[in-house]
Amino acid sequence: MESEAGIELTAISEGMDLNPLQKEIIQKNINLYAEASRDFNPIHINEEFARSTSLGGTIAHGMLVLAYVSQMLTANFGQSWLKSGKLNVRFKTPARPGDTVAISGKIRKIEKDGAQTSIKCDVLCQNRAGETIISGDVILRK
Repeated sequence: MESEAGIELTAISEGMDLNPLQKEIIQKNINLYAEASRDFNPIHINEEFARSTSLGGTIAHGMLVLAYVSQMLTANFGQSWLKSGKLNVRFKTPARPGDTVAISGKIRKIEKDGAQTSIKCDVLCQNRAGETIISGDVILRK
């Protein structure tokens, strides 16, 4: 059962998969993120330049892809994620225009301390080829 607050505390258990999210990486969104972040590194926005590098083309900003991870966590945990969530990640490989990334998570541990519950999760973002773009762990209080 989900509500505006995300998954109800009574409905979660250790080992449970979070509701996943898929996002298409498109150059238009990369360009919009460059505008918003003021990060105009040509590896993100200049296709001609990016093709001349070892990356072979433009790549999404890591923080844009991380925003998609946060979107998945917000959908699952609502305000609890936004108010108390902490994320520790590793960037493994870049996301590219044309990729569809799959963001998933699994509840690893639930600890109750009085009225507070701490939830620890693993998160993973992969491209269509199954390559890991981002992996990490999350802790939040509900």
